[in-house]
Amino acid sequence: MPRLLIVSNRLPVTVKAEDGAVSVAPSTGGLATGMSGPHERLGGLWIGWPGDLTGLSADGRAEVERRLAELRLAPVALSPEEVARYYEGYSNGVLWPLFHYSVARLPQEVRDFDVYEAVNARFADAVAAHHRPGDLVWIHDYQLMLVPRLLRERIPDARIGFFLHIPFPSSEIFRVLPQRERILEGLLGADLVGFHTATYLRHFASSVLRLLGAATEVDRIPWGEREVRLGVFPMGIDAAQLAELAETPEVRAVAHAHRVPGEQLLVGVDRLDYSKGIPRRLLAFEAMLRAHPELRERVRLVQVAVPSRENVEAYREYRDEVDALVGRIHGEFATPAWSPIHYLYRGLSQAEIVALYRAADAVLVTPLRDGMNLVAKEFVASRPDGDGVLVLSELAGAAAELAEALLVNPYDVQQTAAAFHRALTLPEEERRTRMAALRQRVFGYDVHAWTRAFLARLERVGTPGEALALSPPQAVRSLVERARAAPRLALLLDYDGTLVPFAPTPELAAPDGALLDLLRRLAARPRTQVDVVSGRTRGTLQRWLGALPVGLHAEHGFWSRAPGGEWQGAEVPAVAWREPVLAVLREFAERTPGSVVEEKTVGVAWHYRTADPEYAAAQAKELTLDLRTLLANVPVEILPGDKVIEVRPQGIHKGRAVTAAIGRAGPEALVVALGDDRTDEDLFAALPPGSAAVHVGPGPSRAPLRIADFRAARALLSDIADAR
Repeated sequence: MPRLLIVSNRLPVTVKAEDGAVSVAPSTGGLATGMSGPHERLGGLWIGWPGDLTGLSADGRAEVERRLAELRLAPVALSPEEVARYYEGYSNGVLWPLFHYSVARLPQEVRDFDVYEAVNARFADAVAAHHRPGDLVWIHDYQLMLVPRLLRERIPDARIGFFLHIPFPSSEIFRVLPQRERILEGLLGADLVGFHTATYLRHFASSVLRLLGAATEVDRIPWGEREVRLGVFPMGIDAAQLAELAETPEVRAVAHAHRVPGEQLLVGVDRLDYSKGIPRRLLAFEAMLRAHPELRERVRLVQVAVPSRENVEAYREYRDEVDALVGRIHGEFATPAWSPIHYLYRGLSQAEIVALYRAADAVLVTPLRDGMNLVAKEFVASRPDGDGVLVLSELAGAAAELAEALLVNPYDVQQTAAAFHRALTLPEEERRTRMAALRQRVFGYDVHAWTRAFLARLERVGTPGEALALSPPQAVRSLVERARAAPRLALLLDYDGTLVPFAPTPELAAPDGALLDLLRRLAARPRTQVDVVSGRTRGTLQRWLGALPVGLHAEHGFWSRAPGGEWQGAEVPAVAWREPVLAVLREFAERTPGSVVEEKTVGVAWHYRTADPEYAAAQAKELTLDLRTLLANVPVEILPGDKVIEVRPQGIHKGRAVTAAIGRAGPEALVVALGDDRTDEDLFAALPPGSAAVHVGPGPSRAPLRIADFRAARALLSDIADAR
C-alpha cells in the first residue's frame, strides 16, 4: 500500500500548557476518528496547524515538536494574524456562509483572499517537502481549496485527493463569490474530488461548466491535459465504538437518570452556528406546545449548544438571539415544577452526549443547511435498544441516506412542529422498524468504510495512463528542430481552438493582430508552405485570412484555395437530407435561447456556446439522438464538437486538404499538422508516413504529440518562424 499524507486545517491533537508542563492529547471528532486508522496503517504523515503555540517558551515549543514528530504529525506554523484573516476572515467569514446559502451574512467587501492564498501555498509547500514518489495525498475541506492546484504546480505527478466536508452550493449561489474561478481551478488540481451527496457533486459540476466551460462526462471533468474524477462518499461515524459506549453501565445509568416518569424527552445537540437552525427549532417546539396544550409539563427539550467562534460578531449576535428565544418560551410556558427547555451552552463529553441520545424519545437534527451532520448517525448508533425517532432536516446531507427518519423542511415551522408531535406519538412498532433500517445503514457504511472507499478510488484514478499527459518539452523542442532542418516544410493548421480560443459565437473568433503577424512570418519563411484547414465557410476565411499568402481550406476541405488563387469546390453530393435537418436544427435553436444555426455549402451546424450550459448540453444530447434517427442509412456524418453539432456528407473531411497541400509542397516536404478536435483526426489520419501530428488541448487523439492550448500552439509555430 502507498504511504498516505493527510492534509487538514488542524492537526488531530489538542496542545495545552498547564503549570509549565506541555500536553498533546488526541482530539475527538469525525475526521480525527475516521483518519486515525489509515494514518497508522499506511505509515504516513498528518499535516496541519497545531494550534496557537505563541505562548509557549522555546523549550515548550521544542517539546511539542518532538511529541508531534513521534505521532507522525507535521505542523504548519501560522501567526495569530494569519489565523484571524485566513481562518476567521475568509474561510469562516466568506466561504462558510456562502456555502451554507447565507448570502446575506457575507461582508460588504470580501477581503483576506490574499492571506487565504498565501496560507494555502504554505500548506502546499509543506506537503511538497514531505512528499515521496508514490504517496497518496488527501486534502480536507474548505479552508484548503487552493492546495490541490498549488501542489500540482509543485509536483505534477502527485496523486491528489480532495474531500469537501460542507455543502457545495448551487451555481447561482457560488457565482456570487468574487474569487469563484480561482476556487474551482484550485479544486481541479486534484485527481479526485469527493462530496457527501450527489447533489453537491452536481452543483460543483454545474459551476465548473458555467464558470470555466468544462463539461462533466458522467463522473469526470476533462481539465487541461488531465481528467479530474468526481465521487460521492457520504461520511460515516465509528458506529461500533459508539454502540459499545452506549452499553456501558455508566452511560446506561446517566441515561436512566435523564428519564422522568410521565415526561417525554426531545434532544438537540449542535454547535452554536447559524447553519444549525436552532432558533427555528425552538419556534417549532413553541408552536407544538401551543397546538398541543396536553403536552405541557409532559415533554422537555434538552438543547446542547456547543460554543463556536465566540470572537466573531455574527456568532455573538446569534447566541443572543437563541438566549432570547429560550427566555421567551420559558416565560410563556414554564411552571414552578416544569421547565420546557433545558438549555446547555457548553460542550459535553462523548459519554454525556451518548447518554442523552440513549434517553431521548426523539433527537432533533434540523439544520438550515449542513454538509452531512454526523449527530444524526451518532444518535442511531447510540440506540442498541432499537427505539427512538430521528427528526431530520431534508437540507442536511444525511437526509440523502437516512430516508427512514422523519424528514422536515426546517424553514416550515408548522410542518416541523407537526413532525415533533408525530415523533412523540409514533407507535412503537413503527419506531422500531424505522430505527432498524437506520442502524443497518449507519453500521454498514461507517467512517472506516468511508476512508477505504475514497482511498481505493484515489489509488485507481492515480494510476499511470489515466490522464492524457502533455508531451514533455524536449519532445516539442525536437519537433521544432526537425521542422527547422527540413528541406521543405508544409504546415496544416486548424483554426478554432488551435490558433484562436473558442469565442461565444462563431463571428467573434476573428484573428487578432498577433496571429496575423505570426502567419505572415511563417509564410515568409524560406521553403515553408502554410495552409489553414477549417470548418468555417469560405466567405469567413476569405474575409479574415484572404490577404495572407497562405492556402485556405473551408468547410472541412470542401472548398480549397491556393495562396492568392481562386476557390475550388469539390463535387457537390446529393443533399436531399439538408432541408429536413435544417428544420430540426431551427426547432432546437428556437427552444434553446442563445443557440444558432450555421448553414454551409453542403454541411449545417448547431452552435450552443452562448446558451445556458446545462440546458444546452441536455438539448445537444436529445438533438444527437433525433438526428441519428432521422439520418439512419443516409451517407452523412454527425459530428459533436466543442459546443457545436455538425452534419456533413461522408467523404467531406479535412483529410482532403492533405492531398492538395502536398501537391503544392512536393513529396519531399515534412508535413506538420496541428488540430484540437474530432474533425482534425481525419486530417491526422491522412498524413503521409514521416509526418508530425500535434493535438492541441484535452481529449483523445491519434496524434503522438500533445500541447496545452492555442497559446502553446502559437509558441510552437513562433519558434519555427523565428529560426535563422
